[in-house]
Amino acid sequence: MPDQTRKVEPSFPYGSVRFEDGTKATPPADWELLPPGDAGLTRRVKALGPSWTVQEKKGRKSFSHGVWAPAKNILQARQEVEEKRADPKYIRQMEQAKDRREAKQEVYVEDFKTSILEFLKFHPIHQGFADQLADAVAAHATPVGSGTVARTERIPIEERASAAVIAWMRHQTTAYDSMKIERVKGRRREVRAELAQKSRTILQAYRKGESIPATCPLKKALTTIVQPHDPLPINDE
Repeated sequence: MPDQTRKVEPSFPYGSVRFEDGTKATPPADWELLPPGDAGLTRRVKALGPSWTVQEKKGRKSFSHGVWAPAKNILQARQEVEEKRADPKYIRQMEQAKDRREAKQEVYVEDFKTSILEFLKFHPIHQGFADQLADAVAAHATPVGSGTVARTERIPIEERASAAVIAWMRHQTTAYDSMKIERVKGRRREVRAELAQKSRTILQAYRKGESIPATCPLKKALTTIVQPHDPLPINDE
């Protein structure tokens, strides 16, 4: 079926593929596998004619293994893309687009930090910890392509911020990453809910302005990420 554009899965032996109906096939001899990684080149190859997009699904995620297509199409696409990218006009457009993305990202990071601080609502004596926590969570959650809840637009930024804080605390203040959780449907969700409640209890102490002991897991986590030149917040025991 080399005259059709298809989505296929990788199969054994290496180089063969599996179609949606379960049948296996080997790409035509004059085809080559274009590795993943260059979206612009991949789009151009697909626009030139039939191709087989190789994707492997693991759980809820799909991983690209590249695109099989006629070798001549891949060669032509490479030449066209290289010529386009060497054009000074194109280079200027890319630089301008990059500047716009970076400016947009900076604004989003600041907005996200503000939403985190609004969710935390720490007592003034713990404001230093609130600022550190907001910086730490934003640094982890906001990078483009991070795949975290902070990058989704399906929920309001306020919900993203609260979810990001709870997720950060789950990994930084609990033993979640090393837990052996029973492989029972729904059990991992239950564990995460239990840990989330513990995290909210910890946050409540900071909101009330309570004295925070040195053994507090959040305090310990924040202390470890403080840079040598950064002073610790003045809110000790």
